Amino acid sequence: MATLILVRHGRSTANTAGVLAGWTPGVALDERGAAQAAALPERLAGVPLAAVITSPLQRCRETLQPLLDARPGLEARTEDRIGECHYGDWSGRKLAELADEPLMTVVQQHPSAAAFPGGESMRAMQTRAVEAVREWNTRIEEEHGEDAVFLMCSHGDIIKALVADALGMHLDLFQRIHVDPCSVTAIRYTRLRPFLLRLGDTGDLGGLAPRESPGESADASTADSTDGGSGIVGGGAGAP
Repeated sequence: MATLILVRHGRSTANTAGVLAGWTPGVALDERGAAQAAALPERLAGVPLAAVITSPLQRCRETLQPLLDARPGLEARTEDRIGECHYGDWSGRKLAELADEPLMTVVQQHPSAAAFPGGESMRAMQTRAVEAVREWNTRIEEEHGEDAVFLMCSHGDIIKALVADALGMHLDLFQRIHVDPCSVTAIRYTRLRPFLLRLGDTGDLGGLAPRESPGESADASTADSTDGGSGIVGGGAGAP
């Protein structure tokens, strides 16, 4: 089955300012975020990418631009369903200010019950993202084969919700997952279950490339079908 690489956008001006950006337009990468994005092509140099899909938001598109510049044959396709959660009336507000809102306790401790005023529920956010990922996974495999690797650039809450789904975790536990800006999380979907290959990885990613040897033993092939395929040990999660 195809392998999905999820990249969280690089650090943004909203991250630096402690603002809940949501779909607020004009939120760009800050200086550190631009440097993180510039390092992404080298980190992914050993990984062939069948497709690149992005959230429509500026900070994701800016994160991918150095990678697209380094690989002229790649074109980013936009997928609204992996865009940030619609925070509604909370969008653009300071996180320090939102900490006093009663809803914030629900968001942190019982997110499956959280719905943002004028926005969407966290359940709806997860549902749309999971549907998008699984549809793209099927499409990429049909077009490029079961060893294909594709990349999606998205947002922290979206990636955490996708990881929770892949691990069979209830959404109420997803706040236990952390992904750093411009970190990589990789999931390989199979017929029976997904496998989490990397989580919040900020290091070298060459191990995500498909295996080159076509003559592996039957025993190895059997192991691949039962333990996730690549034998990669996931990296540790970073700070939120």
